[in-house]
Amino acid sequence: KRTDCNHYIPIPEWYQHENATVAMETRALITWMEKIPFVLGGNLQGGELVVSYPYDMVRSPWKTQEYTETPDDHVFRWLAYSYASTHRHMTDSSRRPCHSEDFNKEEGTVNGASWHTVAGSINDFSYLHTNCFEISIYLDCDKFPHASELPEQWENNRESLIVFMEQVHRGVKGVVRDVYGRGIASAIISVEGINHDIRTASDGDYWRLLNPGEYAVTARAEGFTPSTKNCAVGYEMGATRCDFILAKSNLARIKEIMQKFGKQPVSMSLRRRRIRFRMGHQA
Repeated sequence: KRTDCNHYIPIPEWYQHENATVAMETRALITWMEKIPFVLGGNLQGGELVVSYPYDMVRSPWKTQEYTETPDDHVFRWLAYSYASTHRHMTDSSRRPCHSEDFNKEEGTVNGASWHTVAGSINDFSYLHTNCFEISIYLDCDKFPHASELPEQWENNRESLIVFMEQVHRGVKGVVRDVYGRGIASAIISVEGINHDIRTASDGDYWRLLNPGEYAVTARAEGFTPSTKNCAVGYEMGATRCDFILAKSNLARIKEIMQKFGKQPVSMSLRRRRIRFRMGHQA
């Protein structure tokens, strides 16, 4: 049985467990996404003429349609619009709808959950479990166009595909290093006011999609003192460079020094318990 990986990606954390009921092709896709630090993604489909952005699953279990925004809703709306607005027909108000839904009021875009809820979509998985921002692009009313129609489909979507790929250069990017210039892997990159973090790649580099504006960006990693910078994202194409150098935290430095002499530092909570124990025996 073949599995549609667009709609059968597991959301819970236990998907990595060896006994998890995950289809072979789905597991292969997950492994691929975790191996390569994708930043922007678009899955191409047919049967409609619209761009759908996450979340795809409603929060209210009793509802089948409900606008469900991500913390990066403003970014996803722009990504969707950047494709739809440059498509030959997607935002044409004079065209007939493919089916019963008319997406012209949203300029050729739609929030997935407000359209029809989907549990376990690749868009939701990408956002929740990777650094990638992914949307679904429905190229044409015909779900399975004839081969003779493909040249026209290419012309309809060519400019949109190029413009969409260019959006990967919006936001901030940089490298998180220690004081010796070594990249710090899996450092957390946070943006003030947006409840969605990303992590650095194996060499310490990161890419964070953002709309134009000024942002307080923080880099943190275990054993290091966090660092915050104000990073301005402009309207011109090209991500803003925002590098970080993290110094070891005091406790981490003490551990390094004491480990050289075969000793471990005693935490304050443990030290307090030992003092109370001694005082109790002295009494």
